[in-house]
Amino acid sequence: MRIERPDWLLRPAVQRILAAIGDGRFVGGAVRDTLLGRPVADLDLATPATPDQVIARLQVADIQMIPTGLKHGTVTAMAEGDTIEITSLRRDVETDGRHAVVAFTDDWHEDAARRDFTMNALYLDADCVIWDPVGGLDDCLAGRVQFVGDPVKRIEEDVLRLLRFYRFQAGYGQSAADPAARAACRAMTDRIPTLAAERVRVELFKLLEAPDPVPTLDLMIEDGVLTEIIPVAPDGIARIRALIAIEPMPDALRRLAALAPEASAERLKLSTKDRTRLAAITAKAPIFDALADDKAQRRLLYRLGKSIYRDRVLIEAPPDRVPALLALAEAWPNSKLPVGGADALALGMKEGEPVGNALAAVEQFWIDSDFAASRENCLARLKEAGI
Repeated sequence: MRIERPDWLLRPAVQRILAAIGDGRFVGGAVRDTLLGRPVADLDLATPATPDQVIARLQVADIQMIPTGLKHGTVTAMAEGDTIEITSLRRDVETDGRHAVVAFTDDWHEDAARRDFTMNALYLDADCVIWDPVGGLDDCLAGRVQFVGDPVKRIEEDVLRLLRFYRFQAGYGQSAADPAARAACRAMTDRIPTLAAERVRVELFKLLEAPDPVPTLDLMIEDGVLTEIIPVAPDGIARIRALIAIEPMPDALRRLAALAPEASAERLKLSTKDRTRLAAITAKAPIFDALADDKAQRRLLYRLGKSIYRDRVLIEAPPDRVPALLALAEAWPNSKLPVGGADALALGMKEGEPVGNALAAVEQFWIDSDFAASRENCLARLKEAGI
């Protein structure tokens, strides 16, 4: 099958790298997403050339490269702002569920046979011809997420594929999930704890970013998979379903907060930034009252900040209140207390606790004024508080 030449293949850097390698075919996500009319992010090029040959060819073409994973046959080529992962055709020699020992080959069918899903084992050559060694083209176009060969064997080779199956079902599935794949996943849930938390987090976040991950999350609960990853709240599915109906854009961390507000940060080894945000979204204080008046909402906005306030509105507010509260947040000017420590010291106050107490009193005065008190008013109140 020949397809119309995609825009990304016309980029000068891509053509230059492809010409340098000579006998390469693009594979995986770029081919899959091109066929489905989706944006293409990462470019992966497969080639029967060995890693040493790839490096030599790039050097001759004066193309910058990094030997990112020579043990597994991968070299990263960079030219004019484009980056392409170039990997030699491989076959598995030994696998243990986490790592693989590979041997290089010039057989495209062997390379395809070791891939996870049929839709990821499609190759596109320089003439825009699709090569389909394992029957993935029909699966891709129909939205069928199918393992290459035996699902049990594929998961035994790399346990992360168990989670990838559900992630791909959420993002690409257009039909009922494959029963054989689900059975294999159910039978191997005890392997999930062997996965690094960081790898689990990446797959879960990508799944949660799907337009509607709820049907797949339901499958994961039925199959005993999701509870091996995170402690789902009793009303977690209902909360994430309600959130999806009103949120402006998918947000994995916000959806995680709705689905599993407890203990997720440690189990998924979240970054400090994400831990802080998750804790703020799920905090019991300050109490979020979606029915309170606008003045009370502005107090919450000041305490929480716009971003966390929006998160809590989307998760906790009744749907009919969401538009008004989001509009109020949009209008909030990120007000800042118009006086500070330097003003207190200029008034003769001593550093430390006296200044802190005085500023706390002025801040409360300013908040009580609905943030309307001027700098002059606040300075006067600061002077009174320091006496």
